[in-house]
Amino acid sequence: MQAFYVLATEDYRQLAAARDWAKDLRAHTLDGRIRLLDVACGSGRFPAALLAKGLPARPRVGVDLLDPSGFSIAEARAALDTPFVGEGEHEVFLQDFRIESAYDVAWATHALYALPPADLAAGVARMVAALRPGGFGVVAQACSRSHYLAFYEAYRATFAPDVTPYTDAEGVADALRTAGVRPTVAPLRYTTGTADRGVVEGFLQRCAFDDTVSLERMEADGPLAEYLAGCRSADGTYTFSHEAHLMTWENT
Repeated sequence: MQAFYVLATEDYRQLAAARDWAKDLRAHTLDGRIRLLDVACGSGRFPAALLAKGLPARPRVGVDLLDPSGFSIAEARAALDTPFVGEGEHEVFLQDFRIESAYDVAWATHALYALPPADLAAGVARMVAALRPGGFGVVAQACSRSHYLAFYEAYRATFAPDVTPYTDAEGVADALRTAGVRPTVAPLRYTTGTADRGVVEGFLQRCAFDDTVSLERMEADGPLAEYLAGCRSADGTYTFSHEAHLMTWENT
């Protein structure tokens, strides 16, 4: 995970810089506070990126953390600081989430890749339904031509043809429209890279959720080797190209 976030932290820096999030939060305050649902919260990197950018201490943001991993929920809670205050915890898959109260804001930031295609529509519909009328929804997801998706397809073709493909931004946008939402979509394009092979290996293993395949094996043969060759310069430096779609909407 440490190697992964050497590069992947840039995903959240890009998101933090993409909008005036303080203004977005203020605009959706109700009764002096905000109730936020952090969908597939992971390790809390997006709130941490907002704090690093200087998010104001007001208004207070009460955060409900949703993730199928109890470990991730604990990590995300530990990353919260003012104005974020951890409140509810939901150790559940998004598509199985039981909505008990409405939220002012719900976001899923680089969080829905492992949501199976068969469950995508139900999961996204749950997220939309969790917002109050006038609530603010956010999904940030890499598109099909971005590194995370292109790499994973090459990994599947080489090492794991039977594993479920990742969900891409295009699929999420379709699911949002099916749920009655017309999101505004802002593409974010950027690169990450390093010449440190240990970092590259850890990053790619996490991208595949498979730490059994070494970088040397990835580079050796098949579609994955071909993909990685296109990311590698003559001096051995790797550069990965990303395009994330930042999708936002207000529940009407």
